[in-house]
Amino acid sequence: MAAPHADEESPFLSRDPIATDRALSLLTEGGVELVGRMPYSSNATFLVDIEHDGLQAQGIYKPLRGESPLWDFPDGLYKREIAAFIASEALGWDLVPPTVERELVHGVGSLQLFMPCVFEEHYYTLHEESDRYDDEFRRICAFDIVINNTDRKAGHCVLGVDDKIWAIDHGVAFHQEFKLRTVLWDFVGEDIPDAWCDDLWRLVDHPPAQFEDLLNPFERDAVTTRTTALGTARRFPRDDTGGRRYPWPLV
Repeated sequence: MAAPHADEESPFLSRDPIATDRALSLLTEGGVELVGRMPYSSNATFLVDIEHDGLQAQGIYKPLRGESPLWDFPDGLYKREIAAFIASEALGWDLVPPTVERELVHGVGSLQLFMPCVFEEHYYTLHEESDRYDDEFRRICAFDIVINNTDRKAGHCVLGVDDKIWAIDHGVAFHQEFKLRTVLWDFVGEDIPDAWCDDLWRLVDHPPAQFEDLLNPFERDAVTTRTTALGTARRFPRDDTGGRRYPWPLV
């Protein structure tokens, strides 16, 4: 199988931002060609070329068949990738690239729009250089509490060539037991902006209908419980385990 594209001139790799509705049409209806397997992934993850209605882009395909079994999560991690996108959209935060369910060459899985990014940058490098992106990181911090992200590595916050921070890799989120593990602990004790709290309460009052197909009833209830707690506290929590709520590796 060929290695993923490295050619910056590729029409599939170099592109202008795509509106969400058009991106979803591309992902659900576009012709897909497998390019190669992404390195350093614990589960099978593939880079694909996608083309539809004159639009060309790349995507990340994570099939159910390529998932490594976990003792604490059921099969179907790809559904959590989709649920993270749905949650981001329901909050109005635009953090997660458009993601859909799609059956491709290796079976059913998630297909996410690949965001061209600056690969050398991640949370630590960007946060240490300046506070330019800190509001975006704060929003991801709040988002991770809502979805109960157990694996927010620094490298899961990527700087797009559109100068926007994107949150990726949410296959181990939404567990009904609180299992938060994240590197985003720099905002402990800070107040959450009122507008964000309004978004949290909107999610509580109007949970996405798509959650019923993606999460079990206990997981759906836990989303409501966590979101209610965060909206009530109105501030970023502290690590209640004495420093054990970190993923590994950190990047």
